[in-house]
Amino acid sequence: MNILLVYAHPEPKSLNGSLRRFSVKRLEKAGHVVQVSDLYAMKWKASLDADDSLDLQTRPSDMRFDPNLDSRRAFESGRQSQDIALEQDKLRWADAVILQFPLWWYSMPAILKGWVDRVYASGFAHGVGEHSDARWGDRFGEGTMAGKRAMLIVTAGGWESHYSPRGVNGPMDDILFPIQHGILYYPGFSVLPPFVLYRTSRTDEARYSGICDALGQRLDDIFQTAPIPFRPQNGGAYDIPALTLRADISPGTTGFAAHIA
Repeated sequence: MNILLVYAHPEPKSLNGSLRRFSVKRLEKAGHVVQVSDLYAMKWKASLDADDSLDLQTRPSDMRFDPNLDSRRAFESGRQSQDIALEQDKLRWADAVILQFPLWWYSMPAILKGWVDRVYASGFAHGVGEHSDARWGDRFGEGTMAGKRAMLIVTAGGWESHYSPRGVNGPMDDILFPIQHGILYYPGFSVLPPFVLYRTSRTDEARYSGICDALGQRLDDIFQTAPIPFRPQNGGAYDIPALTLRADISPGTTGFAAHIA
Protein backbone atom coordinates (compact mmCIF):
# COMPACT_ATOMS: atom_id res chain seq x y z
CA MET A 1 0.00 0.00 0.00
CA ASN A 2 1.04 3.62 -0.48
CA ILE A 3 1.64 5.73 2.61
CA LEU A 4 2.39 9.45 2.82
CA LEU A 5 4.08 10.73 5.97
CA VAL A 6 3.79 14.50 6.36
CA TYR A 7 6.42 15.44 8.91
CA ALA A 8 6.81 18.74 10.74
CA HIS A 9 9.79 19.10 13.05
CA PRO A 10 12.82 21.34 12.46
CA GLU A 11 15.50 19.12 14.04
CA PRO A 12 16.49 15.82 12.35
CA LYS A 13 18.31 14.66 15.51
CA SER A 14 15.20 15.11 17.68
CA LEU A 15 13.02 12.36 19.10
CA ASN A 16 10.56 13.16 16.33
CA GLY A 17 13.30 12.73 13.74
CA SER A 18 14.22 9.36 15.17
CA LEU A 19 10.60 8.22 15.22
CA ARG A 20 10.13 9.35 11.64
CA ARG A 21 13.09 7.23 10.50
CA PHE A 22 11.79 4.29 12.53
CA SER A 23 8.32 4.61 11.01
CA VAL A 24 9.59 4.69 7.44
CA LYS A 25 11.74 1.58 7.98
CA ARG A 26 8.92 -0.27 9.72
CA LEU A 27 6.40 0.50 6.99
CA GLU A 28 8.80 -0.36 4.19
CA LYS A 29 9.74 -3.62 5.91
CA ALA A 30 6.03 -4.48 5.88
CA GLY A 31 5.99 -3.99 2.11
CA HIS A 32 4.45 -0.53 1.92
CA VAL A 33 5.70 2.22 -0.37
CA VAL A 34 6.39 5.37 1.62
CA GLN A 35 6.78 8.99 0.62
CA VAL A 36 7.83 11.62 3.19
CA SER A 37 7.00 15.30 2.96
CA ASP A 38 9.57 16.74 5.39
CA LEU A 39 8.19 20.26 5.52
CA TYR A 40 11.14 21.97 7.20
CA ALA A 41 13.65 20.25 4.91
CA MET A 42 11.48 21.27 1.95
CA LYS A 43 11.43 24.86 3.26
CA TRP A 44 7.69 24.72 2.78
CA LYS A 45 6.01 28.10 2.30
CA ALA A 46 3.37 28.24 5.03
CA SER A 47 1.36 31.32 4.06
CA LEU A 48 -1.56 31.06 1.65
CA ASP A 49 -1.47 34.13 -0.59
CA ALA A 50 -1.82 35.37 -4.16
CA ASP A 51 1.50 33.79 -5.14
CA ASP A 52 -0.17 30.37 -4.92
CA SER A 53 -1.85 31.11 -8.27
CA LEU A 54 0.41 31.48 -11.27
CA ASP A 55 -2.12 33.84 -12.84
CA LEU A 56 -2.38 36.08 -9.79
CA GLN A 57 1.37 36.60 -9.55
CA THR A 58 0.98 39.12 -12.38
CA ARG A 59 -2.42 40.48 -11.33
CA PRO A 60 -3.17 44.22 -11.32
CA SER A 61 -2.14 45.82 -8.05
CA ASP A 62 -5.70 46.91 -7.29
CA MET A 63 -7.18 43.41 -7.79
CA ARG A 64 -8.65 41.95 -4.60
CA PHE A 65 -7.29 38.56 -3.51
CA ASP A 66 -9.98 36.08 -2.44
CA PRO A 67 -8.35 33.04 -0.78
CA ASN A 68 -11.26 30.68 -1.48
CA LEU A 69 -12.24 31.76 -5.00
CA ASP A 70 -8.70 32.25 -6.25
CA SER A 71 -7.67 28.89 -4.80
CA ARG A 72 -10.51 27.23 -6.71
CA ARG A 73 -9.71 29.04 -9.96
CA ALA A 74 -6.06 28.04 -9.76
CA PHE A 75 -6.92 24.41 -8.96
CA GLU A 76 -9.52 24.05 -11.70
CA SER A 77 -7.35 25.75 -14.34
CA GLY A 78 -4.17 23.86 -13.47
CA ARG A 79 -2.49 27.15 -12.55
CA GLN A 80 -1.50 26.36 -8.96
CA SER A 81 2.00 26.82 -7.62
CA GLN A 82 3.94 23.63 -8.39
CA ASP A 83 4.65 22.80 -4.74
CA ILE A 84 0.91 22.68 -4.04
CA ALA A 85 0.16 20.50 -7.07
CA LEU A 86 2.91 18.03 -6.12
CA GLU A 87 1.52 17.59 -2.60
CA GLN A 88 -1.98 17.08 -3.99
CA ASP A 89 -0.58 14.35 -6.24
CA LYS A 90 0.90 12.66 -3.18
CA LEU A 91 -2.50 12.74 -1.46
CA ARG A 92 -4.17 11.20 -4.53
CA TRP A 93 -1.48 8.50 -4.58
CA ALA A 94 -1.67 7.62 -0.89
CA ASP A 95 -3.83 4.89 0.62
CA ALA A 96 -3.02 6.24 4.07
CA VAL A 97 -1.64 9.53 5.38
CA ILE A 98 0.25 10.07 8.63
CA LEU A 99 0.70 13.55 10.06
CA GLN A 100 3.59 13.62 12.53
CA PHE A 101 4.29 16.69 14.64
CA PRO A 102 5.08 18.01 18.13
CA LEU A 103 2.17 19.62 19.95
CA TRP A 104 3.06 23.32 20.03
CA TRP A 105 0.69 25.69 21.81
CA TYR A 106 -2.16 23.18 21.70
CA SER A 107 -1.98 22.59 17.98
CA MET A 108 0.27 21.63 15.08
CA PRO A 109 3.31 23.72 14.10
CA ALA A 110 2.50 26.65 11.80
CA ILE A 111 4.36 25.06 8.89
CA LEU A 112 2.02 22.05 8.95
CA LYS A 113 -1.07 24.23 9.26
CA GLY A 114 0.26 26.12 6.26
CA TRP A 115 0.57 22.86 4.35
CA VAL A 116 -3.12 22.24 5.01
CA ASP A 117 -4.10 25.82 4.13
CA ARG A 118 -2.38 25.66 0.75
CA VAL A 119 -2.73 22.01 -0.31
CA TYR A 120 -6.40 21.71 0.67
CA ALA A 121 -7.44 23.92 -2.23
CA SER A 122 -11.07 24.78 -2.87
CA GLY A 123 -12.39 22.22 -5.32
CA PHE A 124 -9.80 19.68 -4.17
CA ALA A 125 -10.34 19.05 -0.46
CA HIS A 126 -13.31 21.30 0.22
CA GLY A 127 -16.09 23.01 -1.69
CA VAL A 128 -17.00 19.78 -3.49
CA GLY A 129 -20.37 18.11 -4.00
CA GLU A 130 -24.01 19.13 -4.08
CA HIS A 131 -25.33 21.73 -1.63
CA SER A 132 -29.10 21.41 -1.20
CA ASP A 133 -31.79 20.72 1.38
CA ALA A 134 -30.80 17.04 1.25
CA ARG A 135 -27.00 17.26 1.22
CA TRP A 136 -24.45 19.86 2.21
CA GLY A 137 -21.46 19.03 0.10
CA ASP A 138 -19.25 15.97 0.10
CA ARG A 139 -17.61 16.35 3.49
CA PHE A 140 -17.38 14.89 7.01
CA GLY A 141 -17.13 11.28 5.92
CA GLU A 142 -17.33 11.92 2.18
CA GLY A 143 -15.15 13.81 -0.26
CA THR A 144 -11.90 13.59 -2.16
CA MET A 145 -10.14 11.50 0.49
CA ALA A 146 -12.93 8.97 1.06
CA GLY A 147 -11.55 5.45 1.14
CA LYS A 148 -8.19 6.58 2.52
CA ARG A 149 -6.98 6.28 6.11
CA ALA A 150 -5.23 8.87 8.25
CA MET A 151 -3.49 8.89 11.61
CA LEU A 152 -1.65 11.38 13.82
CA ILE A 153 1.68 10.76 15.52
CA VAL A 154 1.95 13.49 18.17
CA THR A 155 4.57 14.25 20.79
CA ALA A 156 3.83 16.39 23.84
CA GLY A 157 6.12 17.69 26.54
CA GLY A 158 3.51 17.55 29.31
CA TRP A 159 2.48 14.59 31.41
CA GLU A 160 -0.37 12.39 30.25
CA SER A 161 -2.33 13.49 33.34
CA HIS A 162 -2.09 17.10 32.15
CA TYR A 163 -4.21 16.06 29.16
CA SER A 164 -6.67 13.86 31.03
CA PRO A 165 -10.43 14.62 31.30
CA ARG A 166 -9.77 16.82 34.37
CA GLY A 167 -6.23 17.85 33.44
CA VAL A 168 -5.32 21.52 33.21
CA ASN A 169 -4.70 21.36 29.45
CA GLY A 170 -8.01 19.70 28.67
CA PRO A 171 -8.46 16.20 27.22
CA MET A 172 -6.10 15.32 24.40
CA ASP A 173 -9.06 14.06 22.35
CA ASP A 174 -10.58 17.55 22.56
CA ILE A 175 -7.32 19.27 21.63
CA LEU A 176 -6.90 17.04 18.58
CA PHE A 177 -10.58 17.17 17.55
CA PRO A 178 -10.17 20.15 15.17
CA ILE A 179 -7.37 18.28 13.40
CA GLN A 180 -8.88 14.81 13.37
CA HIS A 181 -12.50 15.74 12.71
CA GLY A 182 -11.94 19.01 10.86
CA ILE A 183 -8.76 18.58 8.82
CA LEU A 184 -8.91 14.81 8.26
CA TYR A 185 -12.51 13.61 8.51
CA TYR A 186 -13.88 16.68 6.69
CA PRO A 187 -12.40 15.69 3.28
CA GLY A 188 -13.30 12.04 3.82
CA PHE A 189 -10.42 10.28 5.57
CA SER A 190 -11.20 7.40 7.91
CA VAL A 191 -9.35 8.67 10.97
CA LEU A 192 -7.57 6.21 13.24
CA PRO A 193 -7.00 6.85 16.95
CA PRO A 194 -3.84 8.95 17.37
CA PHE A 195 -0.50 7.73 18.64
CA VAL A 196 0.42 10.23 21.35
CA LEU A 197 3.68 10.31 23.24
CA TYR A 198 3.82 12.36 26.46
CA ARG A 199 6.65 13.81 28.56
CA THR A 200 9.10 13.59 25.71
CA SER A 201 12.06 15.04 27.63
CA ARG A 202 11.99 11.98 29.88
CA THR A 203 12.81 9.53 27.11
CA ASP A 204 15.83 7.34 27.80
CA GLU A 205 17.03 4.34 25.81
CA ALA A 206 14.79 1.87 27.64
CA ARG A 207 11.70 4.02 27.21
CA TYR A 208 12.52 4.65 23.57
CA SER A 209 12.60 0.92 22.93
CA GLY A 210 9.12 0.57 24.40
CA ILE A 211 7.87 3.52 22.35
CA CYS A 212 9.14 1.88 19.17
CA ASP A 213 7.42 -1.37 20.09
CA ALA A 214 4.09 0.40 20.60
CA LEU A 215 4.42 2.61 17.53
CA GLY A 216 5.54 -0.33 15.43
CA GLN A 217 2.39 -2.25 16.36
CA ARG A 218 0.21 0.72 15.41
CA LEU A 219 1.96 0.96 12.06
CA ASP A 220 1.63 -2.77 11.48
CA ASP A 221 -2.12 -2.45 12.08
CA ILE A 222 -2.68 0.76 10.11
CA PHE A 223 -5.04 -0.93 7.64
CA GLN A 224 -6.83 -3.04 10.29
CA THR A 225 -7.39 -0.60 13.17
CA ALA A 226 -11.00 0.54 13.56
CA PRO A 227 -11.33 4.27 12.84
CA ILE A 228 -12.83 6.81 15.23
CA PRO A 229 -16.62 6.53 14.69
CA PHE A 230 -17.31 10.14 13.72
CA ARG A 231 -20.87 10.72 12.57
CA PRO A 232 -21.15 11.26 8.79
CA GLN A 233 -22.72 14.60 7.99
CA ASN A 234 -25.04 13.32 5.25
CA GLY A 235 -25.87 10.04 6.95
CA GLY A 236 -29.10 11.18 8.58
CA ALA A 237 -27.87 12.21 12.02
CA TYR A 238 -27.80 15.92 11.15
CA ASP A 239 -30.59 18.26 10.13
CA ILE A 240 -29.71 19.89 6.81
CA PRO A 241 -29.02 22.71 6.11
CA ALA A 242 -28.77 23.66 9.81
CA LEU A 243 -26.08 20.95 10.25
CA THR A 244 -27.05 20.31 13.86
CA LEU A 245 -27.63 16.88 15.33
CA ARG A 246 -31.22 15.70 15.34
CA ALA A 247 -32.87 16.02 18.75
CA ASP A 248 -33.06 12.23 19.14
CA ILE A 249 -29.34 11.72 18.53
CA SER A 250 -27.39 11.61 21.81
CA PRO A 251 -29.90 13.83 23.64
CA GLY A 252 -28.26 15.90 26.36
CA THR A 253 -24.77 15.45 24.90
CA THR A 254 -23.02 18.58 23.62
CA GLY A 255 -19.56 19.51 22.51
CA PHE A 256 -17.10 17.37 20.57
CA ALA A 257 -18.29 14.07 22.08
CA ALA A 258 -21.73 14.48 20.48
CA HIS A 259 -20.18 13.99 17.04
CA ILE A 260 -18.80 10.54 17.83
CA ALA A 261 -21.24 7.63 17.60
